[in-house]
Amino acid sequence: MTTLTRQWAPARRWPTLAAIAFAALTAHDLATGVDLAQIIAASAMIYLGAAALGRQSVAWPLFFGTFIIITVAKIAGLDSTAVLLVLAVPVAVYAVIKHRDITVQGLAMLAFGAVALTALVVNEQLGAYLVAAGLLGHTAWDIYHLRANRVVSQSLAEFCAVLDTLLALAVIVTELT
Repeated sequence: MTTLTRQWAPARRWPTLAAIAFAALTAHDLATGVDLAQIIAASAMIYLGAAALGRQSVAWPLFFGTFIIITVAKIAGLDSTAVLLVLAVPVAVYAVIKHRDITVQGLAMLAFGAVALTALVVNEQLGAYLVAAGLLGHTAWDIYHLRANRVVSQSLAEFCAVLDTLLALAVIVTELT
């Protein structure tokens, strides 16, 4: 029996448990699903940053960095979705300078960023459903990377897959009620 299988099951699933807690805190005061467009941008930014730096281990520090950016932008009255998308440019430039292939993550950043921005400019209900679709799309992205053990750490991919799914469901429930 390996060490991993001897561990207490919930201890192995800490990313799932953390995502459930984070989703509950995030969805607790959700006024509209469009409010979570920033999560789509942050999620794509984490993957882009990890690819640009060429290390899976930077995924969690990047997660906390995007959390700080979202918090500071909110306090400053700025749209954190736009801030995160603007910050993607120097990250991509850094990757090019370092000769890192970020083609796939760069295209994903553009796609997820487009969904997040579009959600902010269309009517609120359509925007909310776009956010839910973007989050579910990112769930698929997370699952792929979790199984392939690529770009980000497996713990972050698991965390994000659960978080994105729960937040998408919260957006849908919010819009339906």
